[in-house]
Amino acid sequence: MGSQLLAPSLSSAHAVAAIVSSMSNLKIDVSLGNGKVCRFHDVKMKMDQGDDLVEYKDVMAQGRFAKMVDMYPSDDATCASLDDVLAHAGRVDTLAASWLPLAGPTCTDEQREGVKGDLLRELQALNERLASSEYLMGGDVSFGDIAMLPNVLSLFQYVLGEDVRNEFGNISAWVGRVCSNESVSSVVGNKIEFSSAPGWRFDPHAGIDPVKLAKKLAKQAEKEAKKAKMEAKAAAKKKKAEELAKTRAANGSKKAKQKAEAEAKKAAEAAELQAWIDEAKATPKGERKSVGQGQMPKGYCPEAVESAWYEWWEASGYFKPDEDETKEPFVMVIPPPNVTGSLHIGHALTNSIQDTVIRWRRMSGYRALWVPGTDHAGIATQTVVEKKIARETGKTRHDIGRDGFLEEVWKYVDDYGHRITNQLRRLGSSVDWSRSVFTMDDTRSAAVNEAFVQMHEKGLIYRDNRLVNWCCKLKTAVSDIEVDYIDVPKRMGVHVPGYESAVEFGAITSFAYPYEDGSGEIVVATTRPETMLGDSAVAVHPDDDRYKDVIGKFLVHPINGRKIPIIADAELVDPEFGTGAVKITPAHDPNDFATGKRHNLEFINILDDNGCLNSNGTGKFAGQRRFDARITVVEHLKEIGLYRGVEDNPMRLGICSRSKDVIEPVLKPQWWVNCSDMAADACDLVRKKELEIIPEEYEATWFRWMENIRDWCISRQLWWGHRIPAYYILLDGEDNGAPGAPSENMKNWVVGRTHDEARKIAEQRHPGRTFTLVQDDDVLDTWFSSGLFPFSVFGWPNSSKELDSFYPGSLLETGHDILFFWVARMVMMARTLTGKLPFKQVYLHSLVRDAHGRKMSKSLGNVIDPINVIEGITLDALHQTLLGGNLDPKEIEKAKAGQKADFPDGIEECGADALRFALVSYTSQGKDINLDIKRVVSYRHWCNKLWNAIRFAMMNLGDDFQPEQVNPASLPFASKWILSRLSNASRTIVQAMYAYDFSTATSTIYSFWQYELCDIFIELAKPAFAKDDSDPVKHATRQALYICLESGLRLLHPFMPFVTEELWQRLPGQSNLQKQPGYPQSLIVAEYPKPQEAWEDAAADRNMAYMMSIVTKARALRSDYGLTKEKPEMFVSVSDASIREFLKTVTLEVATLTSSASVKILASGEEEPPSGCGVAVVDDKTTLHLVLAGVLDAAKEIEKLEKKKENNIEKIEALKKRISSETYVDKTPENVKQADQEKLEKLENELDSIIRHIDDFKALL
Repeated sequence: MGSQLLAPSLSSAHAVAAIVSSMSNLKIDVSLGNGKVCRFHDVKMKMDQGDDLVEYKDVMAQGRFAKMVDMYPSDDATCASLDDVLAHAGRVDTLAASWLPLAGPTCTDEQREGVKGDLLRELQALNERLASSEYLMGGDVSFGDIAMLPNVLSLFQYVLGEDVRNEFGNISAWVGRVCSNESVSSVVGNKIEFSSAPGWRFDPHAGIDPVKLAKKLAKQAEKEAKKAKMEAKAAAKKKKAEELAKTRAANGSKKAKQKAEAEAKKAAEAAELQAWIDEAKATPKGERKSVGQGQMPKGYCPEAVESAWYEWWEASGYFKPDEDETKEPFVMVIPPPNVTGSLHIGHALTNSIQDTVIRWRRMSGYRALWVPGTDHAGIATQTVVEKKIARETGKTRHDIGRDGFLEEVWKYVDDYGHRITNQLRRLGSSVDWSRSVFTMDDTRSAAVNEAFVQMHEKGLIYRDNRLVNWCCKLKTAVSDIEVDYIDVPKRMGVHVPGYESAVEFGAITSFAYPYEDGSGEIVVATTRPETMLGDSAVAVHPDDDRYKDVIGKFLVHPINGRKIPIIADAELVDPEFGTGAVKITPAHDPNDFATGKRHNLEFINILDDNGCLNSNGTGKFAGQRRFDARITVVEHLKEIGLYRGVEDNPMRLGICSRSKDVIEPVLKPQWWVNCSDMAADACDLVRKKELEIIPEEYEATWFRWMENIRDWCISRQLWWGHRIPAYYILLDGEDNGAPGAPSENMKNWVVGRTHDEARKIAEQRHPGRTFTLVQDDDVLDTWFSSGLFPFSVFGWPNSSKELDSFYPGSLLETGHDILFFWVARMVMMARTLTGKLPFKQVYLHSLVRDAHGRKMSKSLGNVIDPINVIEGITLDALHQTLLGGNLDPKEIEKAKAGQKADFPDGIEECGADALRFALVSYTSQGKDINLDIKRVVSYRHWCNKLWNAIRFAMMNLGDDFQPEQVNPASLPFASKWILSRLSNASRTIVQAMYAYDFSTATSTIYSFWQYELCDIFIELAKPAFAKDDSDPVKHATRQALYICLESGLRLLHPFMPFVTEELWQRLPGQSNLQKQPGYPQSLIVAEYPKPQEAWEDAAADRNMAYMMSIVTKARALRSDYGLTKEKPEMFVSVSDASIREFLKTVTLEVATLTSSASVKILASGEEEPPSGCGVAVVDDKTTLHLVLAGVLDAAKEIEKLEKKKENNIEKIEALKKRISSETYVDKTPENVKQADQEKLEKLENELDSIIRHIDDFKALL
């Protein structure tokens, strides 16, 4: 039924009509009173009454509209109730019209004020009506609710402030309930916001605009119509497909049947796979996974394979060092990851390498120990917890105090500290978890205190007022490694945290200092104009004729009147740069600091810890932020006529890696380590090869750092970390200054392991004096405790059997980017505190970049989470990983585009084994790693190749198989050869592992499995396995296959621990072997294969290589002629008698690998092959003849080749024509000419090949 409501421009009526239309799917038109019609649907009908309705109450009265749309109740009681509600709605509408201009005529302020009281009474009555029920009638939205809503909603949205609405809580709740109805929200919107202004407010645009509402609903109707059309189209398509399916089914369609069978098979396989996964995951923690002795699952599944093994290895104690103390120890410590961090690709690389090494050493008979631990990560952890507290409570660490804050940090560590270690387990890291340490645990904290005290007693740690890298946002000094650098090529704005506008960098500003005597000026230039407030000299070159006469004179500071001497300094000043005069700010620039020391200048610190100007000679600029002062100082210089201009100046800008704030060089009293003598000793150790750095090329980096070493600032203005065991003496009755401030008296410091020990030292220094000891608020640089890690993990400074047995370590493996920041400090501190090197060798891996060679960055979208590679992830889920960080919306969109380009289908589930093997195989000494996930995926597929090799063995060896010792001399040719290759592979891998040449090791093991064992030997074994069980060739082949599979798994285990363990446990007869005394229960403790000289057979290697050259040529010939399933005969003409005799012994092998019906060896010149053959020359002694007659239809092949020939000729002619043109010779770049020439040569070679093939086929006719 359709209806037409003839009403004037009544916004309330329009809203009611629209809601009813949406709710009941009726087609209703409403007159706008101006000749236009608001059409909610597309059919018009006039009301039966035909009255000229001019007011809302008339439209709703006696249920006129409700009856028209079939929403008027049938029983008398409900009718009376609805009529009462509609009358109430009409009264509200009449009164509200004064305040809702879109709902009625324009009113004066006086008229509006006049209806306030009546309107409030009507609203109060409505509020009371709703006190006992959620809706006006019944338990859901009714016509009464719809009629009342528009005016009340408009009043709450535009007119009544919160203070007024508070009187009508029941109405507010009712509005929310009604507006949540889908039909209502489609008209009034999903988001309802009430007026925020207090009291009553008149808005000339208040109310529901019928025209806008009509447009909105028209658009919505259009959208729904399109949707309905699409659904109808889809339904028709579905129906057609169903009918077609029925027709095909009725006709017994073979294709449909095959598809159904394929889908059923796929479903069954999926169910079988899930059952396998469920069974693997159901393994009780710490127990050996049951792999059964029955049929293996059909394919490799990382999720099932990698379940349970790690927990069993750990529970069985396989990660602990062998108790046999006669074995040579091999010890590594893990580079401790941040305790609250998460696994990234750098962790995955370093742990894959380290675990490969430790597993290989363990299997090679060493007493292998890999010690795990986590680092407290001072700045990183404190920053995370501070943000968490601010987010949850709105408080700062200062609000809750040091003790309260540290309590929160420990809670955070307890909650999240196991995340990174659990992720390391996912990778298969075989660390001895029973020895796991934390750099903030009691033992490590005691070691830190002892190290500080000892180094202070030796004069290596001292207190001094020197420049530090200051982060104004974090309010702490940071280490050099925590400073990133960005290149600023010219004047440009850079975003700095805390500043709304970009700050200009890449500019050099010139200004003048006037002479004290008024005789002129000197112009200087600076990239940091604000620092001129701290200038204490101007330097010139002593040989610069321009300034020889003014050296020793004074300039006047234009802001604070300070006298500034002109000094001569040949070390700092380049007379060719700028004016040849350099302003000196010793307290805020490293070069100026050194100059200040040389000339005993005044050190003037102009900044406070927040990066604001202090009152130290800064005049009217005091209190300004440093980069605000950069602008105001320049403006002041312009005002007083001393500004001389600004130019571009390329520069490198130091950025705090944690806060992204610009680093400020600031003069601070801090604790420092004198590194000079320790660094010299470390250099000698490397020169003498007592410490070996691998790759050797990094020795140059070592010497460059160590020979130019600067003293190390170890103070950090943090609360989380090892609090410095230094105490400041506050003598009673004296001005002691303040620790950490410019007024500090450095002689007032004492150092002690405990407060009591420090007090005794203070008493000895000040006998009879009363004083208070205050411990330094600062904590030590995180690298200080990390520097102790190789020996603190074994309980140092306490003596112990472990320290004697496992220290020094054997190898330190880490990234080359922390060679100085961590490795060098471990060496220096170990030599100083223990007298020993911490390890004998350092292996440095390279950085991991993306497939395009770009550094991994969140803003590029190329950061790879190893867990996502192991488990797989969709593209949408990858996009979600970009949210919740610090990226702005533009960077997020850029990152999404990067992810879509690199991972259009997301990342396939690869498993830990494939990821590990890819990372280790990429490791080529000295080169960065460009990680392509496609390569990881290929190794995941390779795992399936391994899986199928073991399945093949199980099918052909049987559960009752028993391995035996073999005599290589009695083996068939293929078995001799594969055992020779196994021994050679073992030798190459072992040598490569000792040399940390992981690329060679992985390529060798891959080649053995892929190209020699699977592609050749297993294929050659198939004919042997078809023989009777009593056949000696079959018996020998079975033994050789078992040896290769079992040894191959042991060779591969350090690289791919999970899949090799699973497959090794599944080997035929394995359960019986493990019952024998001394036989390893796990591959992790099995012996690593050694070369077997008795197996090595150079003649077999040469002969197989020659045989494979024939196979390769034959396969290429088949490809040339498009042979796939055909099996033609092959004749091999050989002129060399010895080669001919050998080939006669392997005709079956050649036929097997070339898919030939048969292979016959001919003596060249004595026997001729049949006519109609394709020919390929192997070398000067051997030629292949592949019989094509009867295999291919020569006429059809000639027809195809002729078309190909014509197409090829057209391309050649077109290219030659272009190359011969005049403009080509003169205007075409050389690289394009070269590419075109190569293309031409390729086309001509193809044409020769086509013509040759045509001739071959013509010979068959």
